Amino acid sequence: MAPAPVPTAPTRPRQAAATGSYHELLAEVREAGLLERTLGFYAWLVAGLTVALAGLVTAFVLIGHSWWQLAVAAGLGIVLTQFAFVAHEASHRQVMLTGPANDRLGRILANGVVGISHSWWMTKHTRHHANPNRIGKDPDIERDTISFLEQDAAQQSGFMGALTRRQGWLFFPLLTLEGVNLHVLAVRSLLASPSTRARNLELLTIALRLSVYVALVVWALPLGMAAAFLAVQLAVFGVYMGASFAPNHKGMAVIPAESRLDFLSKQVLTSRNIRGGAWVTTLMGGLDAQIEHHLFPSMARPHLARARRIVREHCARVGMPYTETSLARSYLLVVQYLNRVGLAARDPFDCPMVQRFRPRSSR
Repeated sequence: MAPAPVPTAPTRPRQAAATGSYHELLAEVREAGLLERTLGFYAWLVAGLTVALAGLVTAFVLIGHSWWQLAVAAGLGIVLTQFAFVAHEASHRQVMLTGPANDRLGRILANGVVGISHSWWMTKHTRHHANPNRIGKDPDIERDTISFLEQDAAQQSGFMGALTRRQGWLFFPLLTLEGVNLHVLAVRSLLASPSTRARNLELLTIALRLSVYVALVVWALPLGMAAAFLAVQLAVFGVYMGASFAPNHKGMAVIPAESRLDFLSKQVLTSRNIRGGAWVTTLMGGLDAQIEHHLFPSMARPHLARARRIVREHCARVGMPYTETSLARSYLLVVQYLNRVGLAARDPFDCPMVQRFRPRSSR
């Protein structure tokens, strides 16, 4: 079964009321004070993460040449992902009072702490927010190792075709490589960018962060243990990042390139929220409220829970589908969706007669 198509005209009573109702919703959210900054929350959050990072560094020094260092590496992967969440929020102007202050914080955390490119992330993520799940517009559904669209999967053959046909089951194992991929993309994107003072400073910061970090690990630990430490840290970081971002849009409506939707429909129909309360919000850095995050990108994390109630009620009034599920269920939906898409991958050993009569997924 293919992803649900986006309706080009109202298909239910009251759905027409959704068009243009975003301004009404925005006024309600603003009146409730949910667009105000929460500097105290983020100050405590960054301070807590800094203490956790310092504790891991201390443990790294005290443990010495022991395989217990792999537990430190796993903890480091978790803490760096949490720092990446704050960098993501800063890129959306959620943290500090002004845009320049948010940019400075985002660059410090992304480039200097996490080791990924802030400018690359800003460019890519801005495109995603403008056109979530829209073919040809959203970089998050462009073909890569994983195919998110049937037309992309259909072009895969040979080894990649075999991988694509099983990509749902392989998705989470492949995320163990995403940490390395994010660092490579950071450097590659900056090297491909025009030489400017900001670009050169960002490249220098990332290069120093990565080289000093790797050098210290290799200096402090035997070579094999150092390699295992880096592998575990990057694997945990990649899985944690991917497992936090993947449930939000994969398997939701895919918007054809030529379709035109109002802002509310475009953001709500393509997004999925995750239930679970405060602990899930902490675990996912606020990404559990993906619908509200897309509707109000500058909304601080502490306001998302209250905004969910307002948005859910608004969507019910205008007849707009509002999707939310558990974290475990979201992962199952992602795996099922990717496997369905992967069935479109060509198998060079298939008999043409079999291909002719094989049932095709509905569109």
